[in-house]
Amino acid sequence: MPAIEVQRLSKTYTAYAKDPGLAGALRALFSRRRIEIPAVREISFSIEEGELVGLLGPNGAGKTTALKMLSGILHPTSGRATVLGYAPWERCPDLLRQIAIVMGQKNQLWWDLPPSESFRMLKEIYGVSTADYQRRMKELTELLEIGPLLNIQVRKMSLGERMKCELVAALLHAPRVLFLDEPTIGLDVVAQKRTREFIRAYNRDQRVTILLTSHYMQDVQELCNRVIIIDHGEIVFDDALALLVERYSDTRRLQLVFEREVDAETLAPFGRCLACDGLRATLEVPRSQSARRAAEILTRLPVADITIEGPEAEEVVREIFAGRAAV
Repeated sequence: MPAIEVQRLSKTYTAYAKDPGLAGALRALFSRRRIEIPAVREISFSIEEGELVGLLGPNGAGKTTALKMLSGILHPTSGRATVLGYAPWERCPDLLRQIAIVMGQKNQLWWDLPPSESFRMLKEIYGVSTADYQRRMKELTELLEIGPLLNIQVRKMSLGERMKCELVAALLHAPRVLFLDEPTIGLDVVAQKRTREFIRAYNRDQRVTILLTSHYMQDVQELCNRVIIIDHGEIVFDDALALLVERYSDTRRLQLVFEREVDAETLAPFGRCLACDGLRATLEVPRSQSARRAAEILTRLPVADITIEGPEAEEVVREIFAGRAAV
């Protein structure tokens, strides 16, 4: 049985429109215009135990809504989903002891208390034995290097320090499924890298199933072999990250190093010149012709080195969101 299974899951929010001004306010007292806002539209996918899957999409695509339904925070409008065999919105205690969610823009730690106090409270809430609690605290504290932070008020910590403590709080009860919503948002480059390294190592060593949302493609490229892209509440791609680049890009880039200077005009017949400083150049060519163009350049120009590269995943995803790629 998959750890997470979703079938035609939908969530629609209801809002009420009001015309501006006093007249609009008075009309709204007697007649309100109801607006249906679909956040998630009949999405279906499954995730096997131990997988680390990226959920991508622009702002408002429905990523966080999907995570909230799968973690039991929201009830769906229609469809079904199971997490470890349970319907998450039924809030079964057996399920809640096996899942956790970390939201980069929400805190679960008490703001005015040191994290050690919140950790002890979570120990009691989840019924973690003293021996398991001490063992996990030692392991997570060492992995995330938060020993000096345990007795400092959360409100006095930097964002990166707080996020490390949030991860410890989410993992104290050893969940089998972990939902991560923008876990590196607002962090500096060093903190982002350390957080990614921890998530990757924890997934590998503990075989925890992880569903990750992020606006940082670096997170996804370093952590996820598989990605699910959601746009306007619908899934537009669900497959390997490498296949995303292969499927939705029809160009390749030739990185060229010359033995002597070559100008952009000389390179024009071989492809679109993206950059040229005389001894180095980048050409964009059709994917189907990349090998032939590279052979022609090697034959006709003083090439010292040549590399054929595909586009970055971030570029392909950006094109999909912009509607320029055929999905």
